[in-house]
Amino acid sequence: MQPEPFSLLMTVYGGDHEEHVRAAFHSAVHDQTLRPDQVVLVRDGPVSAELSSCLRELVENCPVEVSYVRLPHNRGLGPALDAGLHAARHDIVARMDADDIAMPHRFQTQVPLVRAGADLVGAGLLEFGTDISDVVGRRIPPSDPHDIARYSRLHDPFNHPTVVYRRSAVVAVGGYGDLPLMEDYWLFARMIANGARVENIAEPLVYYRVGDGAYERRGGRDLLRSELRLQREMLGEGFISRPQYWRNVVVRGGYRLVPTLIRRPIYRMVVAPYGARRNRSRESVEPTAPTAALRHIPRPARSPEQSRAPMTPLTAPPKPPPGPSAP
Repeated sequence: MQPEPFSLLMTVYGGDHEEHVRAAFHSAVHDQTLRPDQVVLVRDGPVSAELSSCLRELVENCPVEVSYVRLPHNRGLGPALDAGLHAARHDIVARMDADDIAMPHRFQTQVPLVRAGADLVGAGLLEFGTDISDVVGRRIPPSDPHDIARYSRLHDPFNHPTVVYRRSAVVAVGGYGDLPLMEDYWLFARMIANGARVENIAEPLVYYRVGDGAYERRGGRDLLRSELRLQREMLGEGFISRPQYWRNVVVRGGYRLVPTLIRRPIYRMVVAPYGARRNRSRESVEPTAPTAALRHIPRPARSPEQSRAPMTPLTAPPKPPPGPSAP
């Protein structure tokens, strides 16, 4: 029996740098010990001539099938990812950001867990500055499913750039939707509430590029508005209680308004305390096996035909703009 195939989903927009995109793409495809069976590359709006040329080269030289989705206007990460999910031919989908670096064994570590029954598998990550030798921090998520559920009431329990999930489990809760800057947290909360089988691997499997503006982007009025909307949505869906809602508004909302200079240490204490605590207590993180809770959750058997069959989009995928078909 052939192993169940999987798709890689990556979005690119006009603010991405050519060299970062090239490095991210190669790390997630060419350098993987387990390569994806399909790459879904979403261009979220217009890009520069240099970046367009880079994308064309990546598509032409990719060793696996590439589905290239071009959105005529920048729609934001959530809608762009939903457009990419429509183009995914396989139920298992691995996420990758266009400026990060995947470790070579990332998919070989995560994909078997989804094949074995998980709906969503995340991992730890290493934050880096100029290059991957410049590691400035690490974010290690909770790994027990019960800890993930408890942790998710105040914090995003997954590092979004590291996740591998079942497309069907994402579609079942409506996809990413359009909640700017909070679309991943809102998706994961709905998946947990819907009974998705979730798992985190403590081992860092992705190098996450922070850059100079990373913590500046985690604050400001726009992000505060998204934060407040997220908390209202989670309260309305019964995912959090009213006391938890007010706690989150004060703690998480207040964090969005502090000066950038002190945002990073506060982030370590308030927004991602689990990863910060693990970071202080351990110099390295060993790979972890699936938890007992996950191993004992039964999943209906999938026939080889079901596993290999292309996924059917809910609606027609976005039409490319008129003009040349090149990226």
